[in-house]
Amino acid sequence: MKMKRMLFLSVILLSKLVAAQDVGLPQLGKAPVKEVIAAMTTQEKIDLIRGTGMKYTAPNEQGTVAGDIDGKVPGAAGSTHAIPHLGIPAMILADGPAGLRIDSVRYDDCNKYYATAFPIATALASSWNTHLVQQVGQAMGNEVLEYGVDVLLAPGMNMQRNPLGGRNFEYYSEDPLLTGKMAAAMVNGIQSNGVGTSIKHFAVNDQESNRNGVDAVLSERALREIYLKPFEIAVKEANPWTVMSSYNKVNGTFASENYDLLTTILRDEWGFKGLVMTDWFAGRDYPAQVAAGNDLLMPGRTMEARKIKSALEDKELTEAALDRNVEKILNVVLKSPAFRNYQYSNKPGLKVHAAVARQAGAEGMVLLKNEANALPIKSKKIALLGNASYDLFVGGTGSGEVYKAYTISLFQGLEDAGKVLDKDLEKKYEYYVSKENAARPKRQSVLDVIKPVDEMHLKTSELELLADQNDIALITIGRNAGENSDRCAETDYYFNSLELELIEGTAKAFHAKGKKVIVVLNIDAVVDVTKWRDWVDGILLAWQPGQEAGHAIADVISGKTNPSGHLTASFPMHYTDVPSAGHFPGTPTERPEETIYNEGIYVGYRYYNSFDVPVAYEFGFGLSYTSFELKKMKLSSNTFDDEISLNVKLKNNGELAGKEVVQLYLTAPGKTMDKPESELKAFVKTELLEAGKSQDIQFVLKASDLASFDEERTAWVAEPGTYTIQIGTSCKNILRTATFTLNDEIVVEKAHQVLAPKETIDEIKHKPLAGK
Repeated sequence: MKMKRMLFLSVILLSKLVAAQDVGLPQLGKAPVKEVIAAMTTQEKIDLIRGTGMKYTAPNEQGTVAGDIDGKVPGAAGSTHAIPHLGIPAMILADGPAGLRIDSVRYDDCNKYYATAFPIATALASSWNTHLVQQVGQAMGNEVLEYGVDVLLAPGMNMQRNPLGGRNFEYYSEDPLLTGKMAAAMVNGIQSNGVGTSIKHFAVNDQESNRNGVDAVLSERALREIYLKPFEIAVKEANPWTVMSSYNKVNGTFASENYDLLTTILRDEWGFKGLVMTDWFAGRDYPAQVAAGNDLLMPGRTMEARKIKSALEDKELTEAALDRNVEKILNVVLKSPAFRNYQYSNKPGLKVHAAVARQAGAEGMVLLKNEANALPIKSKKIALLGNASYDLFVGGTGSGEVYKAYTISLFQGLEDAGKVLDKDLEKKYEYYVSKENAARPKRQSVLDVIKPVDEMHLKTSELELLADQNDIALITIGRNAGENSDRCAETDYYFNSLELELIEGTAKAFHAKGKKVIVVLNIDAVVDVTKWRDWVDGILLAWQPGQEAGHAIADVISGKTNPSGHLTASFPMHYTDVPSAGHFPGTPTERPEETIYNEGIYVGYRYYNSFDVPVAYEFGFGLSYTSFELKKMKLSSNTFDDEISLNVKLKNNGELAGKEVVQLYLTAPGKTMDKPESELKAFVKTELLEAGKSQDIQFVLKASDLASFDEERTAWVAEPGTYTIQIGTSCKNILRTATFTLNDEIVVEKAHQVLAPKETIDEIKHKPLAGK
């Protein structure tokens, strides 16, 4: 007993001694940040620049990636270290691009902690409505805040360079301007809640095949104009708290170890003030990551600490570089809910957010075909076919997955909309889909992609009976993808024989009775439409619209919502027409070591339009249940001087209220640099215009909008000559044009000569692609 008492007293004395030592130490938020850093030991600095590690727990039914972070937020992706005696709390970081990804179940807790599954990024961008995307961000950010998370690892904003990119659903578009504007709107919305974002993956992470090691080889101009431009827009217009560096190499150097990318361009040229973090387990040379300005290494590994400490001792890494990174981290900590000691409720506004998801899902849908006004559906008796009609894909897998409370199927959505559905057909599909799903191996992780089951075979006689008993047929075809693997042309891009058989057989049976057939595309990315689109009367591209999917699709199909979405990526006639098809995902094919961006700046519509390659549906395309007319267009001047403005009036000439996307494309003179036929430079989503109503719209073009990146002078240059403005509702449907002249060259901005490929490669020069 005496020994225990002595031990107890020793502990008390030791704690008092430590407390006495802490008296007078600078505290974060009360003392200047540099004073706090000066009070830190080298080991504390090393700890702060790396995460606390990824703590795995036994997989639950959701497939946990990360477990409890110091008892907070199960399922979060990681956290930073706390240093309590200096007043530095830990920050919690969590995925996801389509909604907060945390576990909904917790040990010894009967409550459920669901998050809202919002429409995928491509669906949001297809709305072309930055105000709506910001509203989605505000709702998403509320859930981040109220569940105790400090930084959301989103949005994803890489380019949809190729239709087979496995994470295209997490990204917005094939166009850098549209991508940047959508990402900026999302960041502004999320961060309005006092939480942070991490825009990702910086940069040129456009594939999943060997994403940890592949070298993206591309020209300086393509890098600047296409792949860095959206990040630049988001940084300058939204000031994200953090940027996540990507796994891949860029012209020979890992992105997370690339000083020119993370410091010269991001900080020095663009003025980024936040912190840079690695993607999870990225990079090879940890001291090089620190030196490059990669402030936070995630999720944190013991070996990082050892190697960084050794590099400091060997003078391979300076303490000044370490202090610089620590300062960036502390500046973000100061803004965090954790530092404010925010008392999160675990009760975000899920009901309100579901309504936002439904609205956004509907507005992002694109009407691709509508022969003889097949849509909206006026008749009530519907034969609902296709597995996805009963088992919709609301979002992709991996970090983009969300643990939601429910999913509204299309059957339920249409029934709630008052449509009469074939109940016998429903029972048949429900039984089939349930049986096929039950036969699958159990998912072990969110990285396991959920692919659609094979379509149920229906005999010709069964389809003919359905045509007798129903007014119209509606077929939903589903696709899904996820992190860690790319899509396959044969099984993801093209429809298989069972899907084609279902569409063709249904069309023959229903058309024989004078009845119409509609296809709904519940997909993650671009698919082939050329083999089957002539068989059907209507095509609605629904994408993956989030947990309210069935209601959102029904809103459009029933006419409650007039479709106003437009394509953010081109739908080619054949996969082989894609300019990057011959080099995706790189060489060798199985585990590519490099991928050559042979198309240069000619990504998507820039290529198809410039080289007269026909497409199934062009960039910017989208139909409506009403019609619009561009009534007038007036240019402020015929000569460019600092800026030029354009005023247009758009009128709803139809009988229904609707919204339209007015798009401005620019054709520039190509005197010393190749120029695409046209490039998107501005866009406006109109208000909801009642029949007969008009809206005045103004566009303003600045010198930077005219400029291209001149590799010879390492500068953004607007060449003299005649420029043509094209106003339309897609890159091909041009309604009006106007021209103006730039008399003298303008060097808009000088840049650093960095990130050039190590060797001159003919394939990445801006020339027409071989064989095209």
